[in-house]
Amino acid sequence: MDPSVTQVTRNVPHALEEYNPFTDSRTAPPGTSNKMPPATSTQPAIMKPTEEPPAYTQHAQDQALAQAALMKRQEELEKKAAELDRREREMQSLSQQGGRKNNWPPLPEKFPVGPCFYHDIAVDIPVEFQKTVKIMYYLWMFHAGTLFLNIFGCLAWFCVNASRGVDFGLSILWFLLFTPCSFVCWYRPCMLQFRSDSSFRFFVFFFVYICQFGVHVLQAIGITGWGNCGWISALTCLNSSIPVGIIMISIAAMFTGSAVISLIMFKKVHGLYRTTGASFEKAQQEFATGVMANKTVQTAAANAASSAARTAFKGDQI
Repeated sequence: MDPSVTQVTRNVPHALEEYNPFTDSRTAPPGTSNKMPPATSTQPAIMKPTEEPPAYTQHAQDQALAQAALMKRQEELEKKAAELDRREREMQSLSQQGGRKNNWPPLPEKFPVGPCFYHDIAVDIPVEFQKTVKIMYYLWMFHAGTLFLNIFGCLAWFCVNASRGVDFGLSILWFLLFTPCSFVCWYRPCMLQFRSDSSFRFFVFFFVYICQFGVHVLQAIGITGWGNCGWISALTCLNSSIPVGIIMISIAAMFTGSAVISLIMFKKVHGLYRTTGASFEKAQQEFATGVMANKTVQTAAANAASSAARTAFKGDQI
């Protein structure tokens, strides 16, 4: 063995020979200091976020919903304000032109009879009621068109059955009668009640519209000899002519559709009536105020009072 190696091995301290670095002992080897650094944790490192996200609570959700509702309400108010401004400008322009001119029915200028009414839903009706009034107007047009087709249905029935002349004549009468009367008696009150928010007009509309609904039901039934292509008349015509019977069944379906839509709109208008604050007491007050404000009624009341006073004066003299 090399003498130098032997010398080194002899000079190694005894303590180092007994020290094993691979043991789990926490004691320092002999001859060294007992101050050891603290043991480090063997758990994996976890990075913590520098800022915790805010908790999404129910209160924050309620605030968001309330803010959305306020924004929606603000948009509705802005639309109403714009609509009122537009209507005011139109009214001013019409007043400068000498008032509103009648524009309904839309007749040619050279026609011997002029328009009878002023009809403009966008001008007269508030924004929240315009859709309802438009549906009522379309319902009136649909019913008028059905009455017009009813004339051709009864004419076709008269062509295949000569004894149906009465039905054909009555169909013409119903078209000429119900078309203008339905416009004046229930559609115009419906339009005016939403324009003026009148309780009295609401009650007039309800009374007339119930009668109109009864007319729709009778027309859909189609009693023979009443001038309507209803279900009874259509099924009766099938025995003599199938094509004419099919035409009459189509018209009966249109009458039925008018009755169903009328019932739906009656419920809708009644629901709107309950939200406007109208009542029977207000209707009575409006009727009394309107009657007393009428010049004819005032003149008649004054004449009656003066005649009663003269009679009483004469009686006292006797």
